[in-house]
Formats: sequence, structure tokens, C-alpha cells
Amino acid sequence: MPLLQDAKYACVHGKATIKAALYLIPTTLGDTDISRVIPQYNYEVIAGIQYFIVENVRSARRFLKKINANINIDALTFYVLDEHTDMQEIDAFLEPLKNGNAIGLLSEAGCPAVADPGAAIVSLAHKNHMRVVPLAGPSSLLLALMASGFNGQRFAFNGYLPVKPHERTQKIKKLETYAYKENQTQIFIEAPYRNMQLLESLLATLRAQTKLCVAAGLTCAEEYICTKSIAEWKNSSLPKINKVPTIFLLYV
Repeated sequence: MPLLQDAKYACVHGKATIKAALYLIPTTLGDTDISRVIPQYNYEVIAGIQYFIVENVRSARRFLKKINANINIDALTFYVLDEHTDMQEIDAFLEPLKNGNAIGLLSEAGCPAVADPGAAIVSLAHKNHMRVVPLAGPSSLLLALMASGFNGQRFAFNGYLPVKPHERTQKIKKLETYAYKENQTQIFIEAPYRNMQLLESLLATLRAQTKLCVAAGLTCAEEYICTKSIAEWKNSSLPKINKVPTIFLLYV
């Protein structure tokens, strides 16, 4: 079976000409000026796509409207891939690609398939020998790492920490141990409405000399990035990050 990246699978819509592929399209990290974080090339790719796999249809439609105010939203087809989607049914999402059409994958925020259910459809595309094309755009994880001052050559993203206090404390201690033994930056996130609880747990659990970076509201008007030792954090006013998407990083 020929791979879908072959030239004969090119599709044309208006001025944009793109090959059939699963395009991983980054979105803004919040209420940000799109021109600040989305490359012009992405606009051209999006113009050539009529099928989108999205985490949330409403926010996807809003994003696409910002990209192109004249876009005919009603002419587009959306497939929902979120934490509630039956993974036995997602194979059908790739049918347009099998028929030679480009498909766009959109996350709720930032880069799709990173801390995001979109990874499942990317894996399926590879299994079906389909072309996968990642596009440039904002990644909160990389932006936070860049701005932290921590080790950018050895780092690990740990996703969400446990919600239960005792389990969370144990996980924090384990991550701190990794940071010291492996000289490795530890990166993790929390549901925004639990940010302050996590921050308080970090201050109560980590060693005084351990460094913590809090990177919140990246690329947005409320952007806040600060790196301090735990001792310094305890002697300063804490940032108001409740309900603000935040990346936490710890290092030695």
C-alpha cells in the first residue's frame, strides 16, 4: 500500500496546497494575540484543511475563526477526541486521510499530543503508515523550561501529581530525589484550581536549598515566571496563580 505522503495525495483548497497528512496544529495558551505565537505558515496549512480532530469543538471553532475571520466554519467537519472518547472508535477519525484529505489535530491549548489525548490518534496514524506533520507553535512546557534557568539537557515531564495529600507528598519527595541524583529538571502540572494547594505542598515538602520555578499564564497578559530556592519562596509573597495554567519545575 502506498504511503499517504506521496505527492498524488496533495489537496488544494483556495490558495493553499498541502499534501494529505495529519497536521499537528498548536493553539494559543490563552487569550493571546495570535500573531505573536502562531507562524504565518500555519495559517496557510489551516486554510487547506476541512477535517479537524479536536479536544473541544467550541474552542476549536473560536481558534479557527481567529486564524481566519472569513472561514466557513459550518463547512468544516469536527471529530471530538477527549478523555471521554471511546478509543475503539477513533479509527474512523482518519477516514478522510485515507481518502486523500488533510486532517488537523487541535489541542485545547498549546501543542497537540503533549499532555493531551491527541497522542492516541498520532500513534494510530503511524500504525497506518500515514504522514504526520508537527507544526511550530507555543509549548508551555518548553517555554517554562527555557525561562527557568534549570538544566535544559536533562529533564523529565511528569504530568499531573497525585491529588491525595499523602501520595502527592511522596511523589514530590521522589521527584526531588531524581533531581539530585540524576541532575535532572523535574517538570509537572496541576489542574489550575488546585495550583495553590500544590504550591503549598511543595514548600512544605522540599528541601530549603531546592530550587522551584513557577511559570504561569505563559504568553498571556498575566504571565508570571519566577525561580527561587524553597527558603526564598517561604520568605516572600506567593503569586496569585489560582485558576491560571501553570508549569512547576524543580531542580537542585
